[in-house]
Amino acid sequence: MSATVSSDLLWELTRSNSSFLVKRKTGGGVKLSRDPLNLRNVHSRKHSGTVNSKAIGIVPSGKGGISLLTKKSTGSTITQSYKPSKTSRKAYHQIANSTTKKGYRADLREDAIARASALIRSYRKPVKPTKESKPRGSKAKASAASAASADL
Repeated sequence: MSATVSSDLLWELTRSNSSFLVKRKTGGGVKLSRDPLNLRNVHSRKHSGTVNSKAIGIVPSGKGGISLLTKKSTGSTITQSYKPSKTSRKAYHQIANSTTKKGYRADLREDAIARASALIRSYRKPVKPTKESKPRGSKAKASAASAASADL
């Protein structure tokens, strides 16, 4: 947004009607946000990416990776990408470093790690249930004999 407009004024103007705003009648009329720079998807001044001059977003990238977005004066840019070959702990550590240690938005560190964790968890394949083992050899003969005697 323009540097001449106050972020508080901008929030007051876009608070009740925004293209990212999602109003739900169920659940007590909760207001959610589809803003890519909003880590919690909650429509609030603190988490709004359009209003704050510094905002962080984590979005999925191609083939199971995640990308870290930061807001600059020209728009949101991808600053770092994490491929699925990296361990998730390294990705979390780098996200924490880029948000807090570089002094960007320390208050969003936990939310950024939680969003990255949820995205990485969603890429995992579901665990197949273990199949019941079929008896072989003498156990198979014994179970077949007991099944035959039960039928009589």
